[in-house]
Amino acid sequence: MSDMDGAPGGPMISRPERSGNIGLLIGLALLLVGAAAAFAVMDREVAQPFILALLGILAVVGVFCLFAGAIGFLRLSARPGEANPLAAAFVDTMEDGALITDMDGRLVYANKAYADLTGADSAADITVVERVFSSDPDAADAIFRLSQAMRDGRKAQEEIRMPFPLGRVEGTARWYRVSVRPLQPEHERGGRQRAIWQLADITRDRAEQENSFQELQRAINFLDHAPAGFFSSDAHGRLVYLNATLADWLGYDLAQFDAGDLDLSEIVRGDGTELIRSVKGQAGEVKSETFDLDFVTRNGRGLPVRLLHRVPFGENGQPGDSRTLVLNRSRGEEASEALRAAEVRFARFFNNTPISIASLNNDGRVLRTNAPFLKLFGAVDSVEESPKLEAYVAESGREKLSKALSAAANGIGEVSPIDIPLVEGNDPRSATFYVSAVQDGEGDGETTIVYALETTQQRALEAQFAQSQKMQAIGQLAGGVAHDFNNVLTAIIGFSDLLLASHRPTDPSFQDIMNIKQNANRAAGLVRQLLAFSRRQTLRPQRLELNDVLADLSILLDRLLGEKVELKVVHGRDLWPVMADLNQLEQVIVNLAVNAGDAMAEGGRLTIRTRNVEEAESTQFENTRGMPPGEYTLVEVNDTGHGMPPEIMEKIFDPFFSTKEVGKGTGLGLSTVYGIVKQTGGFIFCTSEVDAGTTFRLFLPRHIPDVVDEPKPEPKESEPEKVADLTGSASILLVEDEEAVRAFAARALTSRGYTVHEAGTGNEALEVMEETDGEIDLVVSDVVMPEMDGPTLLVELRKTQPDLKIIFVSGYAEDAFEENLPEGEQFFFLPKPFTLKQLATTVKDVLNG
Repeated sequence: MSDMDGAPGGPMISRPERSGNIGLLIGLALLLVGAAAAFAVMDREVAQPFILALLGILAVVGVFCLFAGAIGFLRLSARPGEANPLAAAFVDTMEDGALITDMDGRLVYANKAYADLTGADSAADITVVERVFSSDPDAADAIFRLSQAMRDGRKAQEEIRMPFPLGRVEGTARWYRVSVRPLQPEHERGGRQRAIWQLADITRDRAEQENSFQELQRAINFLDHAPAGFFSSDAHGRLVYLNATLADWLGYDLAQFDAGDLDLSEIVRGDGTELIRSVKGQAGEVKSETFDLDFVTRNGRGLPVRLLHRVPFGENGQPGDSRTLVLNRSRGEEASEALRAAEVRFARFFNNTPISIASLNNDGRVLRTNAPFLKLFGAVDSVEESPKLEAYVAESGREKLSKALSAAANGIGEVSPIDIPLVEGNDPRSATFYVSAVQDGEGDGETTIVYALETTQQRALEAQFAQSQKMQAIGQLAGGVAHDFNNVLTAIIGFSDLLLASHRPTDPSFQDIMNIKQNANRAAGLVRQLLAFSRRQTLRPQRLELNDVLADLSILLDRLLGEKVELKVVHGRDLWPVMADLNQLEQVIVNLAVNAGDAMAEGGRLTIRTRNVEEAESTQFENTRGMPPGEYTLVEVNDTGHGMPPEIMEKIFDPFFSTKEVGKGTGLGLSTVYGIVKQTGGFIFCTSEVDAGTTFRLFLPRHIPDVVDEPKPEPKESEPEKVADLTGSASILLVEDEEAVRAFAARALTSRGYTVHEAGTGNEALEVMEETDGEIDLVVSDVVMPEMDGPTLLVELRKTQPDLKIIFVSGYAEDAFEENLPEGEQFFFLPKPFTLKQLATTVKDVLNG
């Protein structure tokens, strides 16, 4: 161990490692001693050659070492400090204390700064770091972590506060930074490892940090309690800073505010946020703007303010955090009250109006805008600070707008409003522009004021109304045609039944009559489709569980789709019930599935999914315009077929429209689906993408029963099978304006033994009732007749015979005329076209009932 002599700042302890191997040295000595002992016991003559050989070898080795030393190949061992004087001088002159130890904590090296920091007066007083800080129990944890890091070969650093300077028992508190690291890099370690400790007094740094913190707190205190508000917002509009003054104005507790908790849209009324975000700039630029807006306090009250808004822009024009000064413009806050009130009033009118407003210069460039303008048009990608107004509209409308702006710039006061598309394509938007000239410019270049009112929704409603009127007109036409066809088909089917009753199956004419009836039934099926489209068919709604309906249909759908199409049915859990006609709902699902199968001729997957839709979710679906919010049960039919372009999508529900080849469809499939769903009270919408597939969404209102649902009695085709005797002797009044239908029905009932009185109109029926003195057991009446319709006839008959039974027959749905009857009126219904057996069965059941 060296003493403290030597150059200032020299090492207090230096125990360099010596090279070489002590074992090799001992072995060499033992070898020489053994050789000498062997030569001593040997005969001189025998030993002499060996002695001379050994001496020769030692002489050669000696001469070699002399030459190696002369040329510098071999050097005598030296201290490490002499081996690299530059490194030694660097460590010895460090202001931080440096201490090198082995892994067992034994001292290897310590510089003068370490001795000074630890209060060591001599080399004998120098101790390792663990012992230096052992006097303070509070430092034990930090020293333990450092020691553990040393043993693990890791770097570590700790800051430790001591109540007194190291090596003393009095004085002020001191802060020390202690670090440890391996002396050799990981890849160079070998042999005995060493660790270097560094010790630095950072009390002054801590004092400077404390002073800086106090100054910062003082500046923040000044800013917080300034007579003006201040906030900073990031590029996404989130508030990253809010001073106490503004927080107090808005009614927020600053102690509970965290950066990013508030958004500009939460404190700015209306579309003012768009105005603040409209500031654009180039990279490295700082832009400042002034805005007069209304803030919204936490309790919902308005606060008129003026914003001095400054935004720096970084790379690619990305906005940074803003510096925004907020001036309170509430009543009494400014001296010039009248001017302030006028400015606030104008700013409120200007920015809160639902109409977009912009001022333009002579070149048509936008100078100033209000918040609704920015919300309607958005930002324009332009390198120019003031883009032209034409840049905000679609290409097809720019020429028309340019002519209007040129007229206004030339001083023409009255320019007709123009309707221009803003965006074209799949999501078109449009607006009506009102252009007016500025007669007296204020020297700022304004020549034109433009007011824009968005008409996108209005156009959509107009198109929807036009489509609705078209569909209603087609529906009325289809319903009228279907009603007349039903009368004709009733006569054809009825007389075919009469002929079949008088011909045996072996008769050659029997098969011809059967063909007539079968084709009439096919025509009746087409008529039912027309009635479904016109929403005038007869529905028998009942409480249905859609999962059960789909489960029953899945086997049929598998057969219809074939082997190339995979069917997947996903049942929603706890599905709400609906009220619908089971047969018609099954027809809807089958039609949609068949269409999907046609779209996947090469194979694919059809997924039918059911689930509940809450009221809040019902407005979130794509392309469901016109459906009111509510609780619905959703049936989603999705295929992976070829999809449809927009021009086809617009016509899919139109009657007689089909994309199939001639002879492979009537074009009534989807129109029938549409009519059934609408008559059920539901909604159906379609989304499709070419080469991606099509999705039909069927929304049926959730059914919440007040009482147990009981379906109305209805005649079923299966019921006549149970009736053995269809004859009777009752007196029946038959009222029908179609002579062919009346003739068939009269013959059919007469052949069953009934007494039939015929009438062509309602007035004739009343006359028959008088002639028979009311001896009528049953009235079978058409609904739509000249002079007096069926419901009116029923009301007249009820005046004299309140218990008279009546059966209405009609080609329209029961619902079409039921609302014209008195409330609670009892009647029976038989839809046209009907067969002879259906007529006889219904009459028999009503009379017996």
